[in-house]
Amino acid sequence: MADSIRVLVVDEDVDVLELTATFLEREGDRITVETEQTAAGALDRAGDFDCIVSDLRMPEMDGIELFEAIRDQGHEIPFFVFSAASDGDTTDRIRSADVTGFVKKGAGTDHYTELAERIEQAA
Repeated sequence: MADSIRVLVVDEDVDVLELTATFLEREGDRITVETEQTAAGALDRAGDFDCIVSDLRMPEMDGIELFEAIRDQGHEIPFFVFSAASDGDTTDRIRSADVTGFVKKGAGTDHYTELAERIEQAA
């Protein structure tokens, strides 16, 4: 698929990675997904993708720190925070980081549809 969008999904939870990859590829006709459990692994691979989707709360560094580290490497690809965290301070921090977007995880599957649509628009 010549115009595919290669997406790296970063989350320490293997089940979340598998579920997110499955739904994104199902919802987005052009989306192909690879996964990474660590921020360090994501940093090593960031240049190989058209978009990165990261959880916010991770052990090594959080999603905002990962975003900043990827920008420091010179990668200007779309970056989405995909997290259940949504308190006011967290939301303000995400907005001030200037990430491409924030999609809140929730019950059901609508959030995967929203994320896939936003990835396709941004990439």
